[in-house]
Amino acid sequence: VPRMLVLCLLSLAWLSEGSQRSEPMFTAVTHRLLPPDYDSNPTQLNYGVAVTDLDADGDFEIVVAGYNGPNLVLKYDKARGRLVNVAEDERDNPYYALRDRQGNAIGVTACDIDGDGREEIYFLNTNNAFSGMATYTDKLFKLRNGRWEDLLSDEVNRDVASRFAGRSVACVDRTGSGRYSIYIANYASGNIGPHALIEMDVAASDPARGIVVLVDVATQAGVNKYTGGRGVAVGPILSDSASDIFCGNENSPNFLFHNWGDGTYRDVAAAVGLDDPYQHGRGVALADFNRDGRVDIVYGNWNGPHRLYLQSGARGRVRFRDIATPKFSMPSPVRTVIAADFDNDQELEVFFNNIAYRGSSANRLFRLIRREHSDPVMEELNPGDALEPEGRGTGGAVTDFDGDGMLDLILSHGESMAQPISIFKGIQGTSNNWLRVIPRTRFGAFARGAKVVLFTRHSGAHLRIIDGGSGYLCEMEPVAHFGLGHDKASSLEVTWPDGRVVVRAVASSEINSVLEVPYPLDAEEPLMPAPLECGQGFSQHENGRCVDIDECTEFPFVCPRDKPVCINTYGGYRCRSNKRCSRGFEPNEDGTACVAQVAFFGGYPSAGSWPRPPPSALLLVLGLCLCIYAL
Repeated sequence: VPRMLVLCLLSLAWLSEGSQRSEPMFTAVTHRLLPPDYDSNPTQLNYGVAVTDLDADGDFEIVVAGYNGPNLVLKYDKARGRLVNVAEDERDNPYYALRDRQGNAIGVTACDIDGDGREEIYFLNTNNAFSGMATYTDKLFKLRNGRWEDLLSDEVNRDVASRFAGRSVACVDRTGSGRYSIYIANYASGNIGPHALIEMDVAASDPARGIVVLVDVATQAGVNKYTGGRGVAVGPILSDSASDIFCGNENSPNFLFHNWGDGTYRDVAAAVGLDDPYQHGRGVALADFNRDGRVDIVYGNWNGPHRLYLQSGARGRVRFRDIATPKFSMPSPVRTVIAADFDNDQELEVFFNNIAYRGSSANRLFRLIRREHSDPVMEELNPGDALEPEGRGTGGAVTDFDGDGMLDLILSHGESMAQPISIFKGIQGTSNNWLRVIPRTRFGAFARGAKVVLFTRHSGAHLRIIDGGSGYLCEMEPVAHFGLGHDKASSLEVTWPDGRVVVRAVASSEINSVLEVPYPLDAEEPLMPAPLECGQGFSQHENGRCVDIDECTEFPFVCPRDKPVCINTYGGYRCRSNKRCSRGFEPNEDGTACVAQVAFFGGYPSAGSWPRPPPSALLLVLGLCLCIYAL
């Protein structure tokens, strides 16, 4: 009996904690890579983090928005094995202007606005203002005359410089030209401070001579909205290739700006179930969590339920439904949200970066485990040292500093307490395979907004978006990072915002490496596409691309007699019984029963539209009953 009692108590402890794994995902390496000091990691209020290559040497720099101190440009020094701030406090330093001590920077983004193949840096400043008018303009820095200079300070651009308080900024190639616009999520006060969209006026500019004339095209593009703008993500969410824009807002519904293909937008958030009008959005990330070839959205709400929306439905009838479990959706003072494969096991993780607000608030980490013909399982993981219960989290990003194929996590802190930046390294899955893909624009810059699909031999297709925004106040690295586990990559497909597509094989010798994919300048398609291995569930089309095999058409009798109805899925198929249901109901996954169809009320999926796991309280009661019975 005592042994049974011990087993029961252990079982109850497991149930009370859920299925959180004990192995830590991250270990802190701040002391080694970025020890706190005055020059490279000052104890100050920091906010947004962006990843780019400022010096075009092929290695990434980390740009950090400093609020009550300088902006930082952190570069990995291979010889010293640590990060150093190259924006030194010396006027003859080429990065000196990027420090901008006068600005209270919170948002930052990087992209090529003028088509010179180099990314510019935009800092959103919020001096002396929570909303409405600010007392200091934003900055848009370009490498010119061997130094970084502010384009918004040029005489021709003084009327364009934003003087509004805002939050996130993001990059969008709205017309597929390879030149990017800066989307600015201003925080309006009444009718002061609409969202802005700044881009280069091509006809009036001469980039070769350093003349870049800027114009705000928000009204023309249809995005000049007044709201409490917060998080922004950019990519082909609804479009096949064109860049759409998702905005998580505060005190008003979210926006999903659908690109009509000509660079103009229409907000369809309410129509597709993403408006979430009574919550307060923060960090957001785009990913394909169930590997059905569609872009899904995960975001955090400030002290409200966090969301994980899966996209479904045919073209013109797209809907998003929230599959977040009670544990995943648990309210927290969330800031940045990151979706990435930290342990290279082919399953995506979601990292919630919280700020210690009126008490401790630890960061949280979940793995999304794909299930065939069902929603992903959400498994809570142990973040290890990245838990940071007392961290004043304000921003974060991922990249691979040292080229070992494991993603490194960078977290900034600020707002209510000055804290240095933290660096963490993943320590799980170090023996797993990986592949990193970097698409380029026609000008040679990073192709933000591009879509990359990697086909594997055994696990189907994996989709990544080179997001022009994401996180909160942040911008992730311009890389499609794929964890492969022990699988092999067979081929990949890159789609640019203008619809151009490149498909290519992936050789076994290219596994565990970084692949650069140049923009296809030659418009002519090859007469005979090179043969590709597309992997399980896919085959090569005559146009050279890997496409889903329709097993139901190709193999009409693939399903058994007791489940004769074949339903084609992305990379596979499923069989169900020929169950007939009354109006308003539909067969469940295996066709054994009729269930209510997914219904949406005011943008929310109805609570009874799909099964949820039993609450932990119920599990505890059941476990206690079993223990009593056993004793």
